[in-house]
Amino acid sequence: MSVDDIDESSAPLIEHLAELRNRLIYSVAAFLVGMVLCFTVWNQIFNFLTHPICAALADRSQDCGLVLIKLQEGFFVAIRISLFGGFILSFPVIAFQLWRFVAPGLYKNEKGAFFPFLIASPIMFTLGAAFAYYAILPLAFDFFLGFQQMTPTVGDVAEGTAGVLFQGSMEEYLALTTKFILAFGICFQLPVLLTLMGKAGLVSARGLGSVRKYAVVAILLLAAVVTPPDVITQLILFVVVYGLYEISILLVRRVEKKREAELRAQGLWVDDDYDEDDTGEEVR
Repeated sequence: MSVDDIDESSAPLIEHLAELRNRLIYSVAAFLVGMVLCFTVWNQIFNFLTHPICAALADRSQDCGLVLIKLQEGFFVAIRISLFGGFILSFPVIAFQLWRFVAPGLYKNEKGAFFPFLIASPIMFTLGAAFAYYAILPLAFDFFLGFQQMTPTVGDVAEGTAGVLFQGSMEEYLALTTKFILAFGICFQLPVLLTLMGKAGLVSARGLGSVRKYAVVAILLLAAVVTPPDVITQLILFVVVYGLYEISILLVRRVEKKREAELRAQGLWVDDDYDEDDTGEEVR
């Protein structure tokens, strides 16, 4: 390679690095703006996140209150909420900057394939987070609060039994709540991820169907780890995630049929000597 060829090849690389730098600057700036906005209303956000625990305590005629174990705990809770909320607010901007960076290197059909998944991902995450907040958290907190032990009394004199009441740490409560929200938000990404992999040819509907029994075991383990040892909550999570897995198989099969139709129209499709039934198993 001559010196002129090296000089010509270095120019596009510098341009790509400059483009990447600009996209990162825009993304970081959007994140910082979102973080500052959330910091100004962190208390309201925290109050919203405490609604499930307050409702569970109200059902037991208990006051809703959290405590500060450490002096600096309130400040770090505000920072964590700001980071969490700032990323959520800035995600559309970050996703757009990512799209602007990779789009010039994609073919037209590749752009049409990738862009819908970029839109579907935050929508599915929001659905998962909402499902965790409105359905799973109330069940989980009701289970956890069931381990309280009220002090029995005879008249005005307490008997010799220790009372166990919930006095939760502000920071620990936030960590637990965000864990549930993030876990379910990520779980709801399953159809998006598998469909995108199917679009890229990395997985197939037949392959996903053939490992269905292993997927069931994996989902059961996930339910045991993410949710409390409450059978009802674990069953709900299993049904939801397994349903998403089956939906993923249908979406991948739809992608494959669309690809097959396009290749048949171009005369490039070669029929295999097997097909698959409704369960995803091969049929000769």
